[in-house]
Amino acid sequence: MQSDSRPIVVVGSINIDLVSRVPRIPRAGETIFGYGFQTHPGGKGANQAVGIARLGGVVKMIGMVGRDAFGKEMREHLSKEGVDMTSVGDVDDATGIASIFVDDAGENSIVVTAGANLHVTPDLLRSKSEILRTAGAVLTQLEIPVETVLCLSEMCAEMNVPLILDPAPAQTLPAETLHGVTWMTPNETEAQFYAKGATTEEELVNMLFKAGAHGVILKRGALGSVLAGEDRITHRIAAHAVRAIDTTAAGDAFNAAFAVGLMKGYEPVKSAEFASVSAAISVTRAGAQPSLATWDEVMASWSDLTKRRSSRHNEEPTGGNNAKVIVRN
Repeated sequence: MQSDSRPIVVVGSINIDLVSRVPRIPRAGETIFGYGFQTHPGGKGANQAVGIARLGGVVKMIGMVGRDAFGKEMREHLSKEGVDMTSVGDVDDATGIASIFVDDAGENSIVVTAGANLHVTPDLLRSKSEILRTAGAVLTQLEIPVETVLCLSEMCAEMNVPLILDPAPAQTLPAETLHGVTWMTPNETEAQFYAKGATTEEELVNMLFKAGAHGVILKRGALGSVLAGEDRITHRIAAHAVRAIDTTAAGDAFNAAFAVGLMKGYEPVKSAEFASVSAAISVTRAGAQPSLATWDEVMASWSDLTKRRSSRHNEEPTGGNNAKVIVRN
């Protein structure tokens, strides 16, 4: 297996997460008592960048922070994690904030105030074109301006650089945005937003293809994921069964690991299997970036997974396009 040494470039948000533990998510107009509070580094872009770094990937970040205490904290933290921050600027605006409620079942509700992330503009991308051109893959999300994501899609298509889009938080995109997207990775709620009217999983995936995506990974939480590439062949990746504590960064853990897998030379389905294990580890821990797994942790869990599968089926797991991953702890 060849490992691609080119960097993975993450274009996205950098936030501080303000996390409250609550017995349940409050309804509109309701005040309830929480029982724990923590601050964590976050932002979907920063989460994915840290996820890549912890898995041994070379990662560069393009983003913005405020000229405030949170901005300084995030710059120092991400650098310490191994993220190349030379393309992260600062502006006279607040660093992005995410207010997060996590309930006793591990589910979450999030309000994001973008702040400095709104200054990640198309002009900023154009000034970083050489960094994008040399990337092995680019990851982005929708906590930065939509017009920036459209510009990134067009640039990646022109440069023939794979682009992985986590279309969250769900919002209306210009029609041409997905034409430059190699992999679109919505969860079920987001997929329903982008494929309005779909009543089956097959319809969801097909409508996303019709919208322009070249490949789709439908992330279904405890039900695993569904992957369909340009050949339109559907593969099901079973979830790694764990007890969820906090699902906040599970999607980011998945996308980071999927990109690392591709750069390691894994086929897309095997990369998705690798990503499934990484995401499962993340939900067993509190917080966004604190929950992200290292390479050794994922490989140890993945090794256990394949041994269990081999024992059940009395055959050596081969990965590849027919692999289906099941783990029980």
